[in-house]
Amino acid sequence: MDEQQTFISHLIELRDRLLKVAIVWIVLFVALFPWAKELYALLAHPMLASLPQGGQMIATEVVTPFFVPVKVAMMTAFLLALPFVMYQAWAFVAPGLYAHEKRIILPLSVASVLLFLLGMAFAYFLVFPVVFGFIVGIAPEGVAVMTDINKYLDFVITLFLAFGVTFEVPIVVVALAKMGVVEVESFRQARPYVIVGAFVIAAIVTPPDVISQFMLAMPMWLLYEAGVWVAGWLVKKAPAAAEDEYRPLTDEEMEAELDRIEEEQKKIQ
Repeated sequence: MDEQQTFISHLIELRDRLLKVAIVWIVLFVALFPWAKELYALLAHPMLASLPQGGQMIATEVVTPFFVPVKVAMMTAFLLALPFVMYQAWAFVAPGLYAHEKRIILPLSVASVLLFLLGMAFAYFLVFPVVFGFIVGIAPEGVAVMTDINKYLDFVITLFLAFGVTFEVPIVVVALAKMGVVEVESFRQARPYVIVGAFVIAAIVTPPDVISQFMLAMPMWLLYEAGVWVAGWLVKKAPAAAEDEYRPLTDEEMEAELDRIEEEQKKIQ
């Protein structure tokens, strides 16, 4: 019965936290809605800047001019709400974690969000001008490049996700090494395969030009190397302390930890 009540209390807490996230997201979206067109113009700036003088984008469907800026406003609102989302997720799982687990998960979670946003910024400021300049430059003479705004949004979202996920490579490497799933030396030995895989992924995700492929593959490789270096440093930092950190808890420590979890559950209820 106690386990069932605990499970129900967790579901209630999860519902409340998801509701808070939804409210914050909706509030931010409503606040950004009046500037939806300006937000899309900012997103479309790299493409518009690459078009010839007088070039423009087009909308091939009746409702596209309305819905596409609204989508951009919704995604922008979610990005602004992301710190609050991460806080709610952390507040939900933290009471059930041990101290050493908190010391690993919290910094990795914060770093993963920052790296994902950094990957999006890298794509917007460095990759987009190169890619769109290449696309416009190879257009045959007499062909006017006029991209549909909905297709453009789908394209940039794909690149945002590709570069955002690429910048998560160090987090994956560090997490796997820190948890002992993969040895740091194994990451070093896999370097040639990672390099080849990075260029294969870049060739699939990016447009068919060498420059944009290099701009995705090279950061992926360098971030992998950075993750291997950080993982090696963390593993070598204090092996004796690490062994003590992951030792089995004594009966007194286990009892104290159970008391702490019960106190957290009482606060939730």
